[in-house]
Formats: sequence, C-alpha cells, structure tokens
Amino acid sequence: MSTGMSLCYSAMKQKLSHLSLGSSRRSVAISGLLLLLFYTFSFNYHTSQSLVASYLPFRLSWQLSSPSPGTDTPTNISHLVFGIVGTVNTWNRRRPYVESWWRPNVTRGYLFLDRAPSKELREWPPSSPPVRVNEDITRWGVLRRVRNRVPIRIFRTILEMFRQGDKDVRWYVMADDDTVLFVDNLVEVLSRYDHTKYYYIGSSSEFFMSNFLLSFEMAFGGAGYALSYPVVEMLATELDACIKRNPWLYSSDIMLHICLTDHGISLTQERGFHQVDFHGDISGFLSAHPQSPVLSLHHIDAIDPIFPSMNHSEAINQLMKPAQVDQSRLLQQTICYHRERKWSISVSWGYSAHIYENILSRSFLRRPMETFKPWMKRVKPPLYMFNTRILENNPCIVPHVFFLKSMENASCDEIVTTYTRASKSRLPSCALGGNHSANPISRVQVFSPRRRHIEAGRMECCDVLADNQNTTKVRLRPCMFGEVIA
Repeated sequence: MSTGMSLCYSAMKQKLSHLSLGSSRRSVAISGLLLLLFYTFSFNYHTSQSLVASYLPFRLSWQLSSPSPGTDTPTNISHLVFGIVGTVNTWNRRRPYVESWWRPNVTRGYLFLDRAPSKELREWPPSSPPVRVNEDITRWGVLRRVRNRVPIRIFRTILEMFRQGDKDVRWYVMADDDTVLFVDNLVEVLSRYDHTKYYYIGSSSEFFMSNFLLSFEMAFGGAGYALSYPVVEMLATELDACIKRNPWLYSSDIMLHICLTDHGISLTQERGFHQVDFHGDISGFLSAHPQSPVLSLHHIDAIDPIFPSMNHSEAINQLMKPAQVDQSRLLQQTICYHRERKWSISVSWGYSAHIYENILSRSFLRRPMETFKPWMKRVKPPLYMFNTRILENNPCIVPHVFFLKSMENASCDEIVTTYTRASKSRLPSCALGGNHSANPISRVQVFSPRRRHIEAGRMECCDVLADNQNTTKVRLRPCMFGEVIA
C-alpha cells in the first residue's frame, strides 16, 4: 500500500509541476492536494506521516493527537495509592504488620481510622502511613435502616481516599491493618493491566464456605484488592447511591461487588491475594504457594506465627528479609530430586525447604499439606478452594521440614538462603526409598540467581549440588527446553 501511495504522490507532484502560476488553477491544485492529505492521514496516520513530510516543502510542526501525559510510561510504585482500614483499638497491635511493608517517602497512601487517635497516638511516627479519620455519617438518613454501620465506613473509605486528591494515580489498593502487602509484586502484576480501563482485581477466599455465603465473584477486602483509576472515579459519584439502594447489605466487600456489578464491572482474579481464611499453622499452605506472585497475607492475628519460636511481628519481619531482596521469587515452589538417595526436595524460596525420603511426583508435592484448620468449625467438605494433602504418619510422604534462618550473598550474582531443621523426625526411615534417612541433615542451603525470576507460566528447576554429614545444597536454575520434573 505504501508503494501505491508513493506513486500517487509522484504523479501529483508531476501534475503540479505543469500547472501554470494562475491563481485559479493553483488554488484547485492545492485544494486537491489538501483533500488527498486529509484522506491519507485519516486512513493511516503512521504510514502517511513520513511520506507527507518527504514531499511537502515545509515541516509539519503539529500532530493529530497525543497521548495523555504519563500514560505510556511503565507503571511504578509512585502510581499506586494505598488505603488501609483500621481502628484506634487495633492499631497499636497491628502497626508492626503495616510498617513491615510500608516505605516512608516512597509508598503513597493513608491509614483510615474510625475515630481520632487517642493521646498516646497523637505523635504519629514517620514509619507509619499518614493517618486520616473516616467521615462522620451518623446523621445520614439511610443509616436508620442499617443494623451495622462498620461496613459502610469501610466501603466509603474508597470515596474518602479518592477525595485526598493525589496526582498521577493509576491504581488504588485497599487492605486492612492486619494485612501484609508485597509492594514490588503488586507493581509488577498491576503493570500487566491497562490502568485506563475498568479493572477490579482481587481474589476469592481460600475457604469454600466463605465464598458460598458471600460470593464466588467477589474480592475479599482483607486480602486486598486493586481498583483502576477509572473505577474509583466512577465510584466517587455512585458510591453513596449504591449504599442507599442496598442498605441491607452486611459486608463492605459485597457492597463493592454489587455496586460494580450494577455498572458492568466484574472481578479479575489474581491468585496472589490471600484472605488466609484459616486457623492454626499455615506452613503447609505457604510451602506450596500457587504459581503466582504473592501479593498479600491477611488475618495475621488469627493464625499461628508463620515461623516457629517467633511472635507474629517477628515472623512477618523474618519473611520480609527475603522479600526485600527478591519478591518475585518469594514463596515460589521449586522441586528437584536427589536420585542417589532417592529424595524429593521442595523449596519455597525465602520460607521453607522440605526433604522427602522417597521420589514423589511434582503434581503430588504441589498440593499443600493440610497443616491448617478451616475458618469455621463443624463444616462439611468441600472445605477449601484447592486440593490438599492430609497429614499422615507415613515416613515416605511426610517431609523433614526446614525454615529460613538466614540469607547472604554467595557471589556477585548469586544469593544463598539457609534453612534449618524445625524438629527431628520421630518416624522410621522410608523403606521404599531405600532407608536413606534424612535425619542427619540439619540445614538446607539454596543458591539462587540474583536476577528477578520473571518467567511467567513456569516454575524454576533445581539441582542437588552435594550433601555432607549435615548440609544439603541446592541450586535453582531456569528449566531447560522439554525438561520433565518427575
């Protein structure tokens, strides 16, 4: 098509060269040329721009259109605004969770409290997000029909956050004060989406009954969710009207879901948001994390500390150490085999390592061990939104468990994370595996590339380097073409 247009322009130039300088004929020729230029620009601007410039005796100094400022730049942390919902009564206890991921003078956002801070909280630390107090809506007429006003306060936090007037915002991220966020992964995941479109991004609960009672198509707010700027801009004018239409709703999450559904916006699922609707020990879940960047962990107070011999805040800070180095690899599971000893080794980077005294399939090891308890008691199956492994006293399928102890630079381009044994196994060796006991192993060292693990859709592979009397060493690497992990 460009050749045809070049011939067209050549013919036009030749014809114009034979025209007299008479004003009448010159006007007709110029008019015809302008019409041709208009048609060409309208049909294919990018192709015609260079052609037109080469044939005109003057330079084009204008453009037909230009992108909005900043919309063509990659999304970064400055484009996100965080809205954290808390209460005065819970803030002192939950403050360490928020401060573990909040970056002063880097992250933008606000902590919204239900009332003004008490005297002991008046001197607000710079390590915490700026504080705001939710608007007083006690005189709002519709509240007479509402039994619980807390969900409305939480829902309206979206509106109040928008009214702060932050500039150059692409995404608003909502979470609770007992939620830990992984900001680098959030930026990476949200950068995959077009922030100029209508996006409502979050995740369902892990617990089947929570979804059944509320909605399978709803983002659970404790896990956190992200709203693109156009969605929040729309909500700013429609949110209160949504509440007035549905005063009977008892959850801020279902309010948002129904309001957005009424406006044709559905949930986009991201598996890295975690409501953590569990009780007890969730190490089995974290050791077999979905193959997706971890974005959040909620209900920190409702579960056991995620590392043994630590309190809740110490355990979260321990997880944040590898998160500060490489969030893209954090909790990502890698599986390899020690063929000589017939061991299967599973690594959840930055958290745990498991040694099994038997060769087990990857599909089996990808299922989380059910170390945790369901969110509600006396509930019949199905309990969870994923398959699990029931705990058994079988030495061939029960792992030796090691938790992150330390991390350091192995070289200029490699990091070594060290995992130490949680406890000695009381089971005999696995006869099927040849009775090669892993009891003598007290630590596992994992060597990983310093570069970020960003290959989508495929986990990493690994090799067992060596093992001596008490240490097993593993090196992570990209999987080779056609490599089967079995």
